[in-house]
Amino acid sequence: MPDRSPLTHVDETGAARMVDVSAKDISARRATAAGRVATTPEVIALLRADGLPKGDALAVARLAGIMGAKRTPDLIPLCHPIGLHGVVIDLELTDSAVEITAITKTADRTGVEMEALTAVATAGLAMIDMIKAVDPAASIENVRVLRKEGGKTGDWVRPEDRR
Repeated sequence: MPDRSPLTHVDETGAARMVDVSAKDISARRATAAGRVATTPEVIALLRADGLPKGDALAVARLAGIMGAKRTPDLIPLCHPIGLHGVVIDLELTDSAVEITAITKTADRTGVEMEALTAVATAGLAMIDMIKAVDPAASIENVRVLRKEGGKTGDWVRPEDRR
């Protein structure tokens, strides 16, 4: 019975379902996501000096981001488990934030946007855990996909990031 639902993750009865991607071609795919942990200048100074009480927050956040990307289908119910072939986490310190960028890569039948988003969110959560003793008000902000490449729909760039 063909699916007549306009929503890809909902069947004709309204029940959630995992989309069947078995007929799709395997292709190289890449996604870039970003976000930030807003904090205080005091925390940024401690990060620069490696002086946080819990240790190297940047290393912990980077590893957490990579691990989060790898565990995405365990966290997001309708995500396909895919062969994740590369994850890069970049952490940049500004005056009052840690800017997080994640790049994920695969050669598979579906994209890696959710893995990139999960990497950013997980890195941000780990950063908050590492700095919460100094800044309990730290927050994760503006987690979003910046770019996706490959697949049936081709390349996409977030409009405000087309510079």
